[in-house]
Amino acid sequence: MSIRVAVVDDDAMVRAALTMMLDGADGISVVGEAADGAGVPELLDAHSPDLVLMDLRMPQVDGITATRRARSRPNPPEVVVLTTFDADDDVISALQAGAAGYLLKDTPPDRLVAALRRVSEGEPILSPQITRRLMDATATSAESRQRSRSTLAGLTDRESEVVLAVARGRSNAEIAGELFMSVATVKAHVSSILAKLQLTNRTQLALLVHDAGLL
Repeated sequence: MSIRVAVVDDDAMVRAALTMMLDGADGISVVGEAADGAGVPELLDAHSPDLVLMDLRMPQVDGITATRRARSRPNPPEVVVLTTFDADDDVISALQAGAAGYLLKDTPPDRLVAALRRVSEGEPILSPQITRRLMDATATSAESRQRSRSTLAGLTDRESEVVLAVARGRSNAEIAGELFMSVATVKAHVSSILAKLQLTNRTQLALLVHDAGLL
């Protein structure tokens, strides 16, 4: 099945370039566009995309606010931020809002397409540099670490094993091989853990583990 993508960016040339590039990729179709975060609700209602490629800086409603609103809807689409800005505060705010990934606009087309496919399969996308910076930015205080450990304390031993594997960046298939489970069982565990911890995606789960100092 084709991945239905919506593009949100206030630059018409960027939207056109992304639409042309993504529509030419196998298994991906661009179903709609918006020029501002304010147009995201109407875009989602009209086209029900699987994934939204979201700009960060927009004149009316910014990408972080639009991401938060999109992810709060029933059956929400995945959101990948695509921006020229890589400040720590922007990255963290986007992920806390529920974005499944954070990419810069200089990402090569083949890597962008691969990243969108990965997100559609439930895997987060972050560059190694951003991942390391997030680890350093979130695990900052003893109080924060204790709070994160308390949040994770309610997990079963098996759930804790899955959580640690997710935080190490393992795919579902790799976790299944390491823990001798089926991929379907791993997916079920991850979904259950996210619901139990009131998180929206694997990236937020990995941040929680790093903040707890468990890796």
